[in-house]
Amino acid sequence: MLPWSIFSRQAPGGDSEPEPESEPSGRQLSDEALVEDLLTAVASARSFQEFRRSQRKESFGLQRWLQLVLPLIQEIREIGPSLTDDAYRRLALLGRAFHAARRLLRCCHDGSKIFLALESEAMLGRFRAVYEKMNLALDGMPYSEIGISDEVKEQVELINAQLKRCKKRSDTQDMELSMDFMMILENKEDGNADRAILERLAKKLELQSLADLRAETMAIKKLINERNGQQPESTKHIIELLNKFKEIAGIDEKNILGDVSIPKYLEKCPSLMIPNEFLCPISLEIMTDPVIIASGRTYERRSIQKWLDAGQRTCPKTQQPLAHLSLAPNFAVKNLILQWCENNTVEIQMGESEAIAEQEDRKEDIPKLVKDLSSVHLDVQRKAAKKIRTLSKENPENRALVIENGGLPALISLVSYPDKKIQENTVTALLNLSIDETSKVLIAKGGALPLIIEVLRNGSVEGQENSAATLFSLSMIDENKAAIGVLGGIAPLVALLRDGTIRGKKDAATALFNLMLNHPNKFRAIEAGIVAALLKILNNKKLDMIDEALSIFLLLASHPGCRSEVGTTSFVEILVQITKEGTPKNKECALSVLLELGLHNNSLMVHALGLGLQEHLSDIAKTGTSRAQRKANSLIQLSRKCL
Repeated sequence: MLPWSIFSRQAPGGDSEPEPESEPSGRQLSDEALVEDLLTAVASARSFQEFRRSQRKESFGLQRWLQLVLPLIQEIREIGPSLTDDAYRRLALLGRAFHAARRLLRCCHDGSKIFLALESEAMLGRFRAVYEKMNLALDGMPYSEIGISDEVKEQVELINAQLKRCKKRSDTQDMELSMDFMMILENKEDGNADRAILERLAKKLELQSLADLRAETMAIKKLINERNGQQPESTKHIIELLNKFKEIAGIDEKNILGDVSIPKYLEKCPSLMIPNEFLCPISLEIMTDPVIIASGRTYERRSIQKWLDAGQRTCPKTQQPLAHLSLAPNFAVKNLILQWCENNTVEIQMGESEAIAEQEDRKEDIPKLVKDLSSVHLDVQRKAAKKIRTLSKENPENRALVIENGGLPALISLVSYPDKKIQENTVTALLNLSIDETSKVLIAKGGALPLIIEVLRNGSVEGQENSAATLFSLSMIDENKAAIGVLGGIAPLVALLRDGTIRGKKDAATALFNLMLNHPNKFRAIEAGIVAALLKILNNKKLDMIDEALSIFLLLASHPGCRSEVGTTSFVEILVQITKEGTPKNKECALSVLLELGLHNNSLMVHALGLGLQEHLSDIAKTGTSRAQRKANSLIQLSRKCL
């Protein structure tokens, strides 16, 4: 096999180094060897069968382009090449493109899913760079000198024309994914919304199973080694996200930078071989309280309980759906572990089932509490609603029991009750129940949406805040997004954004962003006065909500029907001011909105340049966040067309 180092250059962090602009000089390979190297590179690039979800479409598309160009190389090999200098240079350039494609596809095949999702814009840029390299190589290819048939020539020229269109495509960002990442990395205080966002991200990135999280951990370790200390802020964010995904999956191992620590009970005998059946498949440590789950597998109670509390409904090892969530003590395995520890003089504190009796009592309480929701005595109803609110937050088993015992219709019927405390507790209980995906659908079908919206309009302060959080959680289902808009949920959310407490404003902003991914809801938000409410937030730095406001503005600016509502000179002046004085993240968000407006309105771009934007762009292009640098460079290119 020929060395790929002739074309391949890899930078730390999985990103390719910039290729030299000049064409390759000299002949480092023979004509035959060059053609064989091209065929080998294409075969290697096409060998990848699966890709990370965030780049899957682009990756398969690139493989198709390589397949279409392949007949050209195969025909050159059949002819028995005797290449002119021009033909050799073109094929050498094509080789660079093929090897860049191979590196890119490998990264999308086994790279960190979190890294690839966070850097989705940069990855799109890398795909366009490959298309540009292929276009540069094929543009002016001397077909007649090489002896290529008319049929292959016409096919390649058609491909080249299509490649020119590919490299001109603009970025298409997953706005929902971007906002989710921002909300998680900003460490929002709302634990329910935070968990809901994490669950959605884990599902979208396919980081829910134990095997997937282990593979992701290894990919991140590799990324960190490649970066060699560079890009520390980005690396920190990736590690934080991995730890959060592990936490909701019930996995304890967090320190992915260091060696896995030796459990205390093995410090004196590190070479001891422990039978695999004594190790918990999740924590990989000796089980002290082994329990059997519905799939028949045995786990450490604490580890599997965390897994279930995260809303999982499958066996971590087999991914088999669980018929029930009961945990049965495995006394046989426990006795074998005790005997093995005694024979090998290993000291281990065998734990008993922690508070099992208390947990069972609580489970037995749930049917009675559900019944009490329908009591004729107001005080009994209040206590039952408050208790169910607490229990439904604790774990998925409690939530399932509330649903199974008919608690959902009873709670929904109380949402409209005139007592403010009952309203608060029932809405919050519904928020807790909505953590589970199936419950989101059941709550909406049960007729809760208009009642929650009414509490949002006229409830207590806490009731309004938790109603907004509940609508956010429910809006993760697309059909609920549309329903909430149709039922009039947008206007009271805008009112809460404008007039609510700090927590209320943040809950409203989160819900509105999610709901406005549905296009009709954008127009409803504009009619409700969201632009004025967002501008008010931008002018109040104490709220610390500039990023949230700008993210919603970006949604509006990205829609042709809403762009005119935000595309004003006064708003551009605010954006330029933020690029001058804001935090790095503020600047990144402001530039994103400016770029969207400037691409569709030349006069706004000219106005921004007249306010001194060019000076700020040059600085951000050097010192800003990676995404801000890309936006700044795009704006610099756009500004040259305006001058």
